[in-house]
Amino acid sequence: MRILDRSVYVGPSLYARFPVIRLELDLGALETWPTGRLGEPFVAALAAALPGLAEHGCSYREPGGFLRRMREGEGTWLGHVLEHVAIELQNTAGEEVTFGKTRAAGPPGVYTVVYEYAQRDEGIAAGELGLRLLVSLLPGELRPADGVPADWNWAEARDQFIRFAQRRALGPSTASLVRAAEARGIPWLRLNEQSLVQLGHGKYQQRLQATVTGRTPHIAVELASDKEETNKILASLGLPVPQQELVQSETQALRAARRIGFPVVTKPYNGNHGRGISIRLTSEEEVAHGFKVAREHSRSVVVESFLEGDDHRLLVVNGELVAATRRTPGHVVGDGEHTVAELVDLVNQDPRRGVGHEKVLTRLELDVQAHKMLERAALTAGSVPEQGRAVYLRSTANLSTGGTATDVTDVIHPDNREMAERAVRAIGLDVGGVDFLSKNITESYRKIGGGICEVNAAPGFRMHVAPSEGTARDVAAPVIDMLFPPGAPSRVPIAAITGTNGKTTTARMLSHISKMAGYVPGLTTTDGVYIDGQRTVQGDMTGPVSARMVLADPQIDIAVLETARGGLLRAGMGVNEVNVGAVLNVQPDHLGLKGIETLQQLAEVKRIVVEVASDCAVLNADDALVLKMSGYTQAKHLCYVTMNPQHTLVREHIRAGGRACALEAGVNGQMITLYDKNGHIPLLWTHLIPATLEGRATHNVQNAMFAASMAFSLGIKLDAIRQGLRTFDSTFFQAPGRMNVFNEHPFKVLFDYGHNAHAVAAMTDLAQRLDVMGRRIVVLAGPGDRRDEDLIAIARAVAGRFDHYICRRDDALRDRKSDEVPRIQAAALRAAGVAEAAISIIPDEQEAIAAALNMGQPGDLLLIFADALIRSWKQITKFKPAGAAVAPSAPPPAPLSEPSGDGAYRAAEAPAAAFSLEGLIRDERGVHFAPEAAD
Repeated sequence: MRILDRSVYVGPSLYARFPVIRLELDLGALETWPTGRLGEPFVAALAAALPGLAEHGCSYREPGGFLRRMREGEGTWLGHVLEHVAIELQNTAGEEVTFGKTRAAGPPGVYTVVYEYAQRDEGIAAGELGLRLLVSLLPGELRPADGVPADWNWAEARDQFIRFAQRRALGPSTASLVRAAEARGIPWLRLNEQSLVQLGHGKYQQRLQATVTGRTPHIAVELASDKEETNKILASLGLPVPQQELVQSETQALRAARRIGFPVVTKPYNGNHGRGISIRLTSEEEVAHGFKVAREHSRSVVVESFLEGDDHRLLVVNGELVAATRRTPGHVVGDGEHTVAELVDLVNQDPRRGVGHEKVLTRLELDVQAHKMLERAALTAGSVPEQGRAVYLRSTANLSTGGTATDVTDVIHPDNREMAERAVRAIGLDVGGVDFLSKNITESYRKIGGGICEVNAAPGFRMHVAPSEGTARDVAAPVIDMLFPPGAPSRVPIAAITGTNGKTTTARMLSHISKMAGYVPGLTTTDGVYIDGQRTVQGDMTGPVSARMVLADPQIDIAVLETARGGLLRAGMGVNEVNVGAVLNVQPDHLGLKGIETLQQLAEVKRIVVEVASDCAVLNADDALVLKMSGYTQAKHLCYVTMNPQHTLVREHIRAGGRACALEAGVNGQMITLYDKNGHIPLLWTHLIPATLEGRATHNVQNAMFAASMAFSLGIKLDAIRQGLRTFDSTFFQAPGRMNVFNEHPFKVLFDYGHNAHAVAAMTDLAQRLDVMGRRIVVLAGPGDRRDEDLIAIARAVAGRFDHYICRRDDALRDRKSDEVPRIQAAALRAAGVAEAAISIIPDEQEAIAAALNMGQPGDLLLIFADALIRSWKQITKFKPAGAAVAPSAPPPAPLSEPSGDGAYRAAEAPAAAFSLEGLIRDERGVHFAPEAAD
């Protein structure tokens, strides 16, 4: 049993609308060993290792259902068991995950196992540890030799996993703030592996690190960390504080203790979490020891008078006390029968206690500090305390060291409440915790005394949201209300665009429209990330990483996300929800890659974009596969885009008050028209949109219709939409590799990135619509990772419509021979009736473009499909036609094909004669060269 492949989805994917991990699991010989055959010993051992599995309902939808499924009949297969084990391991570490599903994946014994995760690394580790656990429980004869080491210990491995998970988890305080934000519908992003979190998107974002907010003044944090200054400020305001001195040496500490008077407390000058604190020190020897303990955490040590009373944490948010808790140090209570060590074990059996922050309470530990506390009480771990005696194992009451918390918010005296609020305001914190000692919190400090030990920046919330006793307090909600007052925005509008072709141009159009409307757009595309029109990151940025990058930028107030098939299949979407989602088309491209074999499967992938749309789904009504997606969206509005004004379904949709965008004919040309709520809105003549080349580029007419529909659905005003479309052109600067036109040579050059049959056909159609006095020449290629039938389809899309064809390949061969792609396409052209003399094979892209440029004559049109866009565009713009003044330079490399007498490049005759479409044979990969034709 082994994991063949793993994918981690950060957002909506084919499998779920939330983060999941997909494993491709090969059971091998265990395919014939379901749990029914493995028997009760295996099931019982697994249930004992993970008792929480007893709560899994599985298909029975009731506690115990999964274990019942394992026991009944032939049981279930180990892929399904691993799914539940990975989920339960995360539950054991304190995560709330429940979703999983397992399906056969084709070959016998291979399964797709999908399960929800809360943290990426924890989720991966849960799958790996779960697999190891299952292997360890197998009968000896089924256990692989290299499976589990003989000395492997499940309990140790489980606890290590829990600690591993907790080191990567959000702390209890940050997690409570995130949950409160989610309850308000506020999105969030984790910005590092610790507790730095962004709430909200773009310019509306607020940041948190634990319970320090982006609004917490730095000087207030510094003051709270400076115990001496805090003490002085509070004392100057008449607030109750102990007498205190700051010392740097043991001698100074002893002198300070004598001046203050015993008993005293020693603590680090800038410590936290109760580390290094020693209390109730009654002798110089104890003070000397306490100084050494505190010095381990800080160069300076505070000596202060010891105040009698219970330890209370008073939490103040935005100037108001929101919770009060009495804290008790970790301890056991004697029963006259058990030793201290045995009492610790009994206390740790409390199901509320766990490792670290795994549960409400933390396990007690008999460590060095506990033994020191026992020594001070004249006890050892083997002592048997008398009935009712409290034996403290810690001097401080922190929950992280086994302490307990009792909520006292409802009974705190008003004077004590006011005192805490004044103290936090005096330091300047927006969120602060006051450590207050009082014998009775229900009585005023003015009457019975008491004092403020510390004012804490970044106070922990765990004791308030999950007290050991008393009412849990939602202390995170007031923080979120402070950062995002009711009615304040937290989200930026998000538009996501997918489709086989046109998505980059449409995304750029929409981004341009939004900028014309006064927004600061964040844009992700196949060539980079753009913030307010400036490229900040170069590369193919159409996946979830780039989406998060844009939404984390504090400038943007609208996001336009080009969303490609590859990112969806590899890691899902980067956001759980978009305002407007659009699918432009579904055409054959990338088939045969990543398990997507058919157009229907490709449509399911692209459908994710509209499945997560909340406000409007924009669909191409002229594409049957896209049209069917209307049944899968939960968006408030459905907007159809059609270039057919007679479209029956769209007509009925409009008559029912629905939203649509149609292309309508008029006296002056074709008008892009919007319909909504029975309103008819003529938007713009297509010939007024520069990117459509006076309406001839029908594919860009359609792209403009989608951009307009999405902008309208985002609430952008009509005048801004018109202005955006009228000022967006297809220059290389605005849309590199998207129908760029260069007119500075005696001939015209059309430059495009089209790399599938549908895109190539659209550009070929445009080339036929343009008025050309001379010849039409095309430079053709296809990506090496496409199926042979896809490469042939690209060639057929241009066949018979040009005067000369130059076949090349991309720089990246992608496991093909250097001239394999151009030869396949040349053969397809010949099979389609193109004359041999009209075909040239020049594999290298630069040489192929150079040949086309040299071939160009006044009045010609060159359609160049390029892969290396910047390099190729520079080659075109810097080309000097024959007769133009040019500096001497080295001659270009000779092409593989020889030029004919008229200057045209033609395929070398011998290879061409040896290769034809009929010479192709088919195997499991598809069409490829016959052996005799491959030389």
